[in-house]
Amino acid sequence: MEEFAFRPTHVAAPSGMATWAAPDPSLPSTPLDPLLPVRLVDRRGDWAQVLCSNGWSTWVDGRLLVALPGTPPAATGPPARTADPRPALAEADGALTKYRALLEDLAAGTIDLETFRDRAHGLRLGLVVEGEELWLYDAVHDRWCYCDGLQLQTYAASGRPRPTPGGGSPGVPPGTFEPTWAGEP
Repeated sequence: MEEFAFRPTHVAAPSGMATWAAPDPSLPSTPLDPLLPVRLVDRRGDWAQVLCSNGWSTWVDGRLLVALPGTPPAATGPPARTADPRPALAEADGALTKYRALLEDLAAGTIDLETFRDRAHGLRLGLVVEGEELWLYDAVHDRWCYCDGLQLQTYAASGRPRPTPGGGSPGVPPGTFEPTWAGEP
């Protein structure tokens, strides 16, 4: 019998992670311990199926997994796909531009405070730049992302995985929760 060497690809979030028996929030299971090494097996939107070293397989919110460094691709191979931070930065720029214009209108007296509040309602923006590092709130996907100049990755996500509007992927039953991964449309 061939010996199986468990090689983790990720660890659970530092605070531990909720798990589900299937990519469905109505099927909760035993949570993962903080920083538990796991191997990513499958992805369906924000859902990730992971394998633990003891052979137990479960589904988690993949946005919260912490990737372990791996062997870089060979110089002749294609570059690894990374999320592009520019679309999220454009969303943040648009939100800031709208908020700035509303503040100008309020200061100029062309709108009152109630109108300002109504027009600013739902506007969300979060951005921290420190040298080459960037923390960005991605309002479209309701998550905080981190960028080191090379790739954008989910840093923290709000709530449970959400359904993809319009029906999901082939092989996934309608109504199954299946959000979009960072960097995917």
